[in-house]
Amino acid sequence: MSGALSGRVALVTGAGRGIGAAIAEAYAREGASLCLADRDADGGIAEVSRRCEALGVQTLRLTADVSDEADVVAMFGRAEQEFGGVDVVVNNAGILTECRVEQMSTAMWDEMIAVDLRSVFLCSRAALPHMQRQGFGRIINVASQLGQKGGVGLAHYSAAKAGVIGFTRALAREVGKHGITANCIAPGPIDTPLADGLSDEWIRTLTASLPLGRFGAPHEVAPTAVLLASDPAGNIYTGQTLGPNSGDVML
Repeated sequence: MSGALSGRVALVTGAGRGIGAAIAEAYAREGASLCLADRDADGGIAEVSRRCEALGVQTLRLTADVSDEADVVAMFGRAEQEFGGVDVVVNNAGILTECRVEQMSTAMWDEMIAVDLRSVFLCSRAALPHMQRQGFGRIINVASQLGQKGGVGLAHYSAAKAGVIGFTRALAREVGKHGITANCIAPGPIDTPLADGLSDEWIRTLTASLPLGRFGAPHEVAPTAVLLASDPAGNIYTGQTLGPNSGDVML
């Protein structure tokens, strides 16, 4: 199958729904073989896999908690057994809850950092040996515009996503000499199940403030992930944060 990602193997976390599912399908249309990872084996990952395979690509379904080191090691081991290694990693898996700092439990804070930040470190680290051996790799981390501007009731989420952006910049400087790029996508508010963690008041207030006046859709984020995984982008994009965010943050 021809396409911008033909011959490449991509691993997408949180691939069962929302942005992860949209990126997986966009990669399938561009010819990439896919490792589709999700924490919920009974979620949408089977349907995403079927849709991708209908586009003519091979898929591998993986159930993993990407905040757990052993799960991540096992996940990349399976990918290497099936495909020989992973060329593109999209660290998309995440959670979203809303709580003000004075009411937030330490457990809620720790869970957010583990799922939304620690996972990015674990998966990136696991991907690097193969990428370094072959002298090529693309690491794409899904952050958030809230990592750039913050959000009331979302200090834990904002901190995790700001950490993702900082981690990506540092990683890009470490691995560029090996032909590996690391970039962020920082979406604005996107109409996905993740937004279910926000109150109606929060959503109404944010929507009213957006220059485009609406939340984005997952399929509107996916082209950015295709760009960052493609050969042309490798010449100029690394350590960057691209923001499909309805104008919420303008840099």
